[in-house]
Amino acid sequence: MTDSGSISDGFHTFDELYEFRRLYHAYAARAWLSDGYPVIRSWRHHDGEPCFGGGWFIVVAQLPTGQVSNHYRSASWSLFDHVPEVETAPVWDGHTTADVASRLRALLAAGR
Repeated sequence: MTDSGSISDGFHTFDELYEFRRLYHAYAARAWLSDGYPVIRSWRHHDGEPCFGGGWFIVVAQLPTGQVSNHYRSASWSLFDHVPEVETAPVWDGHTTADVASRLRALLAAGR
């Protein structure tokens, strides 16, 4: 069986792309906080349950275009040291991956 992280598009592996996503998100969270947008990280979802049963955390930003979030394994916690930790994440607004992409595009289009 192939390790899915080593699957490549011919340029990057999934592991490389997920690493890029983590780093870009950590940098974006720092910029959003600097711009005054609320960003948090938590080991628990809004209902108090551990993210994915434990070992994962969530980073949530409330942008002018809407809520965006990603989950990460505990090994990435320190990448987000600049993000305030809260006991539980805010209530999920139901956003999908398509919503997140749309919200980020709208934020970029607005020059933010």
